[in-house]
This record gives sequence, C-alpha cells and structure tokens, in this order.
Amino acid sequence: MACHEIAALRLGLMKILGRNETGEREHELAELGQASSQPGPVASLCEASDLGRLKEFYEFAVSALEERVAASAPDDPNLPYLRSLVILTKKVELDLSNQIDSLTRFYRDLEQMHDFVHEIYPVD
Repeated sequence: MACHEIAALRLGLMKILGRNETGEREHELAELGQASSQPGPVASLCEASDLGRLKEFYEFAVSALEERVAASAPDDPNLPYLRSLVILTKKVELDLSNQIDSLTRFYRDLEQMHDFVHEIYPVD
C-alpha cells in the first residue's frame, strides 16, 4: 500500500518549483509504481504545470481515494490505513490551499507596494 496522492503531489511540486532532484524523483516514482503512468488524477498530478492545476488534480486524487474507501468492505484489512490516508490527504489539501492563498496575497501585495512607491516617487 502506498501514499500515491502524496507522492504524486511531491512530483508535481518538484516540477512547478523547478527542483531537479533525481534521487527524490526516483524515490517518489518508486512509491507510485505503475500509478504514475496510468491515466487518472495521480498521473495528472505528477505532471501539473501550475499551482491551479496542481490543486485541481490533487482534489481529484483525494476524491478518488475517498471513493475507494467508501467502496471498501468493512472487513478489508487495508481499511484502517486507507482511512488514515484520507485524514492525511485532507490535511495536506488544506495546507496546499493555504500556501496558494498566501502566494496570491503576496502577488497582490507586490502591486500595492509598487503603487505606493509611485505615490512617493511619481513617474513623469
């Protein structure tokens, strides 16, 4: 059993952040196994090109995990692990959303500060 959602999120973040860490990438790909090449939210998450798509694909992956848990038999020996994974992925989903919100505020603040500088030093 592997934490595919987290491994795929790390791969997507590596791509977006421009991190070219071969060892880390290989570790996450090994964690994913075939899931990195099978069509679906996990594979899409690995290849996300921007933060908006990363968040969207992650939400799809979490939804697929929740569906898997809901479809599991009550006596499935993996059910406790899967339920714990749902809790982990939900927490990560909240953290990812907060990080994107923070970057968005930073982006807006830059414009506000730029305007403020021009109030002090008007452009001719």
